[in-house]
Amino acid sequence: MISHRDRNAQRIAALDERAEALPLKPGMGIADARAMHPTIDIVEADPQADLRLLDGLADWCDRYTPLVALDGTDGLFLDITGCTHLFGGEHAMLDEILARFFHQGFDVRAGIASTAGAAWAAARFRGRCIIELGEEEALLGPLPLAALRLEPAIRSSLESVGLRTVGAVLAAPRAPLVRRFGAALLLRIDQALGRQDEAVSPRLPIAPLSVERHLAEPVILIDDIERLVFLLATALKTDLERRGEGARAVALLLFRVDGMVTRLVVGTSRSIREPRLILKLFQEKLTAIAEDFDAGYGFDLVRLAILTTAPFDMHQADLADTTEDSEEDLALFADRIRARLGEGAVLKPVAVESHLPERAVAVIPYWQDAPQRISPPKKPAGPRGLPSAVPFQPERPIRLFQAPEPVEVPASEIPDGPPRQFRWRRALYRVAKVEGPERIAAEWWRKEEPTRDYFRIEDTDGRRYWLYRQGLYDASKPPPRWFMHGVFA
Repeated sequence: MISHRDRNAQRIAALDERAEALPLKPGMGIADARAMHPTIDIVEADPQADLRLLDGLADWCDRYTPLVALDGTDGLFLDITGCTHLFGGEHAMLDEILARFFHQGFDVRAGIASTAGAAWAAARFRGRCIIELGEEEALLGPLPLAALRLEPAIRSSLESVGLRTVGAVLAAPRAPLVRRFGAALLLRIDQALGRQDEAVSPRLPIAPLSVERHLAEPVILIDDIERLVFLLATALKTDLERRGEGARAVALLLFRVDGMVTRLVVGTSRSIREPRLILKLFQEKLTAIAEDFDAGYGFDLVRLAILTTAPFDMHQADLADTTEDSEEDLALFADRIRARLGEGAVLKPVAVESHLPERAVAVIPYWQDAPQRISPPKKPAGPRGLPSAVPFQPERPIRLFQAPEPVEVPASEIPDGPPRQFRWRRALYRVAKVEGPERIAAEWWRKEEPTRDYFRIEDTDGRRYWLYRQGLYDASKPPPRWFMHGVFA
């Protein structure tokens, strides 16, 4: 028996078969249950574990249809339109689903109908039945109001006026029902009877292309899985060529015979079609998880799905077929590193429109497209309509620090002049040569950030640094601060 807390009281949440044989019901207080049966075993409910289990069952149901949706905390919706013929029809599919769940240790109730509402009612109040098109009203008539998925408050209001079954509600005039109980009641009725469409939102996006292989003998070895990946990728190549597209994200789903599902996803920096390239990416992914890879009793279904596609760029080779695409090789290398070590393993710099050096470059994953550059607000023109500044690119240090580091600078003889010496990382440096200043300010619309004066400084040992003074000297304000922003050699 499973318990949960409800309004500062422990109540029964679920019962097993032996507990159901006793005079116990869900919602009963735990104290009353213990008083009646002191020897019963009670386990505290774990909603998060239940949700993880339901997600795992939903993954396993992907073998029947890609349209799988969660129904609260204890049910699943499967849209099997166009899929039943693959399993021998609706009766054969229903029998297979129930049999497989039974062998996995689950007591499942299932129903098939032309509407989501009727299927929900059939599964929860009839079980193991198929409702033909047009028989929804005959199914719902004798069932309690809960079969319409109504809110408890609406059900209580209906029962208070003597409407205790769905058939009684269907026989009542619609206009008074709307006035008294609201439009939600009629919406549920129309959805169950097929008068109004009800969309079932899948928990995962539907892959535009996928191919799978059902295996008579389950496979366990990674080498066998890799061979299947190559065969499935070869089958997908024809469809990609027909669409003029290539893959940008590919998923490999391995369905274990005991219900567990392993889902591996690889991404690409460029559109690809070649099966050998797809195989290389999954080889890296399988190598990365080799220590934790558990095949159990084997996989009896392997599916390869293209999650994201993009236009495929064709490259013209020369007559000797010796064209080398260094960018393509680099992209493949980055994709293999990404598959092995994770999304952020390979990064690339992109330019950003900013005057401040630490903002002028951003680092993003290699596979990610650079963000579209947005032009800043137009700066007012200078005298006679001329621009107020002329852009140029002076010398920059070889190593630029990600975050400027503070330095100690004694008071200078000239307030706005360069330092004679400075202390950085607890070491004292004496200045031999100075170039500057170079004034860099933030974007003109960021007026709250102080101006910087940069100096290229060489110490007595020949090492060169890039320092800046933040702010200007003003007797009424604290003295400016100095920072080290990079080194030249």
